Amino acid sequence: MHNRPGQVPVVVLAGHLGSGKTTLLNHLLGRPGARVGVVVNDFGDIAVDAGLVTGQVDEPAAISGGCLCCLPDAGGLDDALETLTDPRRGLDVVIVEASGIADPVTLARLVRFSGVERVRPGGVVDVIDAVEHFDTVDTGVDPPVRYGSVSLVVVNKLDLLPAGARETTLERIEARVRQRNPRVQVVPTDHGRIDPELVYDAASDVDPPDQLPIAALLRDARTHHHVHADAVSVPTAGPVSPTRLVDLLEDPPPGVYRVKGSLTVRTTRGARTYLVNVVGRSVHVASVRSPAGEPGLVAIGMHLDTDAVRERLERALTVTDAPDARGFSRLQRHRRLSR
Repeated sequence: MHNRPGQVPVVVLAGHLGSGKTTLLNHLLGRPGARVGVVVNDFGDIAVDAGLVTGQVDEPAAISGGCLCCLPDAGGLDDALETLTDPRRGLDVVIVEASGIADPVTLARLVRFSGVERVRPGGVVDVIDAVEHFDTVDTGVDPPVRYGSVSLVVVNKLDLLPAGARETTLERIEARVRQRNPRVQVVPTDHGRIDPELVYDAASDVDPPDQLPIAALLRDARTHHHVHADAVSVPTAGPVSPTRLVDLLEDPPPGVYRVKGSLTVRTTRGARTYLVNVVGRSVHVASVRSPAGEPGLVAIGMHLDTDAVRERLERALTVTDAPDARGFSRLQRHRRLSR
């Protein structure tokens, strides 16, 4: 499913030097069917798999001037995003791989306030080196401020720790992160192997016909096992209550990281259709002329209580003919902020 109406999610991939950002990016690029654009820095060791870039990324764009947070303004990033979000490219997502010294807080702000109309913030993924983290990043009395800006924390390299230390290290990292960001999603992994569904939609399970075959050959030569995310889909048969919808978007069920879908909302003047996307704590709402695909919502996350999540979604999507001015005002506020 391609993003409509014309907006492309932009995901910031951050992490300290050596944490495994590029390994994670290469793992994401190994997912067939998704059309991915990549923004990288000119400086630093960028080891994005050239074969996967050739086959899976339509046009990598480089930013000169060093790490993004050191640019005097967002102009360099905006130029790259302007190019990669051109509708003619048909990209599903753009991933900005930050340098190891880049500040996620600044990067998130650059994307959030980008001057490119086709950009939709897709979240900030922070990759943590489980072995070195407390000697490199989290070294103070208070947790680093960067924790507060991220939407997904990937605790990487757990396999390099002694077996007896893995669980306690993960618990310690998660506790520190949650002091700054209580509702952040934390995913433990090794070799950067996370489910791409946590980060972006895949267009299909196979490559589109215009992709070069080298990417498929490279994927066949490597193993990309990962713990799969859970997904719960609930269709809707008619207009829903804006109050119930906004309640769900602002407070998703436990463990849900992404919520996406299109649906019709009952208003005092009839019904309107919206495309909604939630990534972490970020809510994006856009008005559209008609539903993109089957109306309804999909919730994605790790280790979900699928029955409880389904119940919440079904409750939010109960069909109603009753107008709801206050709920519609809340929904419109999210739509205005999404601009």
